[in-house]
Amino acid sequence: MDGIEVKNLTKKFGQFTAVNRISFAVKKGEIFGFLGPNGAGKSTTIRMLCGIIRPTSGTGSVGGFSIDTQPEEIKKIIGYMSQRFTLYQDLTVEENIDFYGGIHGLSPSTKKERGKWVLKMAGLTGRENSLTRELAGGWKQRLSLGCAILHRPKILFLDEPTASVDPVSRRDFWYLIYQLSEEGTTVFVTSHYMEEVERCHRLAILYSGKIIAEGSPKELKTKFTGSEDSTLEDVFLSAIKKRKKQ
Repeated sequence: MDGIEVKNLTKKFGQFTAVNRISFAVKKGEIFGFLGPNGAGKSTTIRMLCGIIRPTSGTGSVGGFSIDTQPEEIKKIIGYMSQRFTLYQDLTVEENIDFYGGIHGLSPSTKKERGKWVLKMAGLTGRENSLTRELAGGWKQRLSLGCAILHRPKILFLDEPTASVDPVSRRDFWYLIYQLSEEGTTVFVTSHYMEEVERCHRLAILYSGKIIAEGSPKELKTKFTGSEDSTLEDVFLSAIKKRKKQ
């Protein structure tokens, strides 16, 4: 199984419940969006799924491995890109690729082959010796994505991946995400950009640690607004309003 399955997943920090009994499933090759405001629990959820922190209760599996008992196995099959730029600014483009290839345990020949692919994908061929800090935001973003998928992960986690980049770079980034999905990579992406999650196959809306809506963008628009021509912002506001009345 190259998907994700979560049942009643909960994470508490002291008396504060960051994630409250959420359940969902993501199929292989699917782009699944997690939409919600800052503080809704998106990053906490993704950290649990990546095996970085353990859940307080509930169960979850990523690629068939338990997030509670097999976090190290999960880390071998996933790629992770956070909203914070994680590459080394004082290294060159090529040095960053080489470093992350080493972290993933790639052989020298595989690392060389995949490195060429990353350069081409990121549009950085010919700029191998440029310092990473000198790159524009969109180029850094694509390089970061390339380093996250050097080892061909089955499942890719993107935590607010397009924060602070321009609309054109965001569009180009999503073109790459579609390519990965078509090749069979499962993509789990968190965002607070309404127009961005519109591109997902399915999405869940998270509010105060709880999932208050789930489905395809089309399904959610019909359910919460009665019109496929509405926006996800309309859906989001309607779902929150409905939740507060309960």
